[in-house]
Amino acid sequence: MKTAFLICSVALLAACGEKAQDTLGHRTDKPVQNGTGVAAFTDPGWKAGDKDGWSNHLKARATYGMNDHVRAPK
Repeated sequence: MKTAFLICSVALLAACGEKAQDTLGHRTDKPVQNGTGVAAFTDPGWKAGDKDGWSNHLKARATYGMNDHVRAPK
């Protein structure tokens, strides 16, 4: 009985372990306006490294695309 209790308690405690959360493959040292390099994630007409275009796109998205107060019928 003690052996079964010991095995169950070890198994339960082993399940509580936490995996390492390394950032391998994820680069955070690049500026966001440089993009990902994947065409599927790039807006047509936008060039990587265009900081002003990036800023203007975020402002327009916040105003027209993501703001429900502007889009709601009156």
